[in-house]
Amino acid sequence: QVQLVESGGGLVQPGGSLRLSCAASGSISRYVMGWYRQAPGKQRDLVATISSGGNTNYIDSVKGRFTISRDNAKSTVSLQMNTLKPEDTAVYYCHVLYGAWGQGTQVTVSS
Repeated sequence: QVQLVESGGGLVQPGGSLRLSCAASGSISRYVMGWYRQAPGKQRDLVATISSGGNTNYIDSVKGRFTISRDNAKSTVSLQMNTLKPEDTAVYYCHVLYGAWGQGTQVTVSS
């Protein structure tokens, strides 16, 4: 049983950067971790995953711009988001596959 809390969202201009963090209440070393996002009027979609061994996967629209990472000793997962676009605007959720979800953190990309 792991509980997750996201932070780091906010308002940023197009082309800017944000770093999201996900803090877990327990060890995440065993688990695949993921970041998902849900834009207004859209379903919740996968953005990136990272395996326990550090293998990563990204949707095409964020490749080269976003980086998912993990620190098992600190029980945290991060999402570095660079060159942000208005279409990245969404609530971003941390997820333990196939278990708990965080509460989400709002990212708004707007001029």
